[in-house]
Amino acid sequence: MKYDDDDMNLRSEESFNELVDLIAKTDDPEFLGAFFKCLFTPAEVHDIADRWLLVKEIEKGTTQREIARKLRISLCKITRGSRELKKEDSAFRKMLNMLNK
Repeated sequence: MKYDDDDMNLRSEESFNELVDLIAKTDDPEFLGAFFKCLFTPAEVHDIADRWLLVKEIEKGTTQREIARKLRISLCKITRGSRELKKEDSAFRKMLNMLNK
């Protein structure tokens, strides 16, 4: 059976939502860490961790150039993180608020 792009996008979205729902039900950080290390390659885990680090650095007031130098990541990624933090209903902001409670 061959799928067109719309079918693939729908399947991906459904699969993503299923994963989000399962993760939301999990209250075991150790298990979740092990799951993420199964799901993602070591390079992907590193990239995800760096993206979270850059958001925390932006929140602390670190300049984008300093973040780029410290984490060895592109200004483009940092700018994206900064834009996401500035959104009215920012998921990054909500996660940072949870971290700071």
